[in-house]
Amino acid sequence: MIKYSLKCEHDHVFEAWFSNSASYDEQEAKGIVQCSLCGSSKVTKALMAPAVPRKGRDAAPRQAPADAPSEEAQQAYAQQMSVAMSALRELRKTVEANCDYVGNNFAEEARKIHYGETEERGIYGEATQEERQELQEEGVEVAAIPWLPNTDA
Repeated sequence: MIKYSLKCEHDHVFEAWFSNSASYDEQEAKGIVQCSLCGSSKVTKALMAPAVPRKGRDAAPRQAPADAPSEEAQQAYAQQMSVAMSALRELRKTVEANCDYVGNNFAEEARKIHYGETEERGIYGEATQEERQELQEEGVEVAAIPWLPNTDA
């Protein structure tokens, strides 16, 4: 097993295990290797420091940790991540198409809608964890959505 430090086109750095370097090359060519943050399949190997034994130590080959995932498990995980990332991108498109963006005024605008001070409509924007907690305590229905970067650009 070999662990690579990888980097996507958006400069996200992440790690992944492969049974050997040929396995990485094969999966990368098929577009299976994807960024765990944005789902991009434009991935390259990032620079890594080699494990060089110190003087006087055996240079015996290192084995992967017992808990390192199998290649099949890695491929299944990559596929699941791809499906999840696609679903989150679709959710973002739906929200942007059907709701009003209120920016940092999300908590204030959500309260106005909840208390009938303004028209009822779908909104999205930014709120701190504290603001979301306060809204929930007031009975205002809110949800935090992982907001992936747009990849259409």
